[in-house]
Amino acid sequence: MTNKIRFSIMMFLQYAIWGAWTTALGAHLEKIGFSGSEIAGIYGCMWLACIVAPFIGGQVADRLMQSQQFLGIAHIIGAFLLYQTSIQTDFAPMWWYMMAHCLLYAPTLVLTNSICFRHLGSADEEFGKIRVWGAIGWIAIGWIVTFIRTNWQTENLAGMSDLLMIAAVVSAVMGVYSFSLPKTEPIKNSQDPLAFIKAFSMLKDRNFLIFMLVAFVVTTEMQFYYIPTGPFLLDMGATEAWLTATKTVAQISEVLVLTFLLHLSIRKIGVRWTMFIGIMAWPLRYLLFMIPSLPVIVAALSLHGFGYAFFMVTGNIYTNKKATDDMRASAQALFIFATWGMGNYLGTLFTGYIWDTFKTPSGETIWWQFFLVPATLCIVMGLIFLAFFRDDPKVTEEDLKGV
Repeated sequence: MTNKIRFSIMMFLQYAIWGAWTTALGAHLEKIGFSGSEIAGIYGCMWLACIVAPFIGGQVADRLMQSQQFLGIAHIIGAFLLYQTSIQTDFAPMWWYMMAHCLLYAPTLVLTNSICFRHLGSADEEFGKIRVWGAIGWIAIGWIVTFIRTNWQTENLAGMSDLLMIAAVVSAVMGVYSFSLPKTEPIKNSQDPLAFIKAFSMLKDRNFLIFMLVAFVVTTEMQFYYIPTGPFLLDMGATEAWLTATKTVAQISEVLVLTFLLHLSIRKIGVRWTMFIGIMAWPLRYLLFMIPSLPVIVAALSLHGFGYAFFMVTGNIYTNKKATDDMRASAQALFIFATWGMGNYLGTLFTGYIWDTFKTPSGETIWWQFFLVPATLCIVMGLIFLAFFRDDPKVTEEDLKGV
């Protein structure tokens, strides 16, 4: 078996673990009586772990043990923690078990990438083709969950979450499989976890400052999609068994946009307009969510692909172009910290607060008011971006090869 195949399987399993629970866990948590803030607290564990992982798990993985060994141990222990999380019905113990799992899982996101880059001959060109198997794993597990639910009605199991149980099984498989990956020795001079601080000097550039501000705010509003969409789809007439499969519309769109449209857009209209379209895809999705029609809402899920690819992926390309060679890694670390770290974590807390705010006395969510909040904020950010962001660097074919 070639390394390309081995790493593709690794990415498939890595993201199937996350995809198994994150798309529809909110519906289960609401069903067992969790408030919006409590549901957001459970989801926030992953983003909080992504903030602290470079300081704890990342340093252990990079410096003290072989990468494939860390992956194996982390995922096997993670499987046990996911099982324990699945059988909790009270917020406090569930939060602690989920947090423990996420602290082990978050470092593996970076570690699977670094294993690829250290063993692939032409990593810059080959990595994108391997990383896409993570999205395929996310899509596949959504349909696997739907198959299990439609045949055995596991969503109705009392006192436990079938989603977290399935994630635990996949995590155990990934843990065992990890020990078969190529031997990858630790790097003694691995990247400083505070590397992103070095990139703060880049904020003196007005365009980069506007970009980072918009990226941070827009990322906080992405959580209005990730966390409550399961309960929202149920209220709009979807069946619980089909929630995970329905939400794969977003990931299928992501793969298609990355494969066929992103490169074309950057070549034809440039980085600035591509990112602006990406920003505006999110509020358009939220506005369409206000239409009480399930087919319209499901179709609106596809806008996730445009938002993610056109803004977040293009944002990575832009950050790379703006940074000097000696600052590139630090600039990417700053972008990730501001968006996937702080943006996502604070966004989960904000989403939970707004969710609890727009509820009737009987506990029903007033969805059009709820989604009006992120729609308005994203539109404002889009207009700020269009008015003040004037940079449009030339992107070469070399820059696009790894995407």
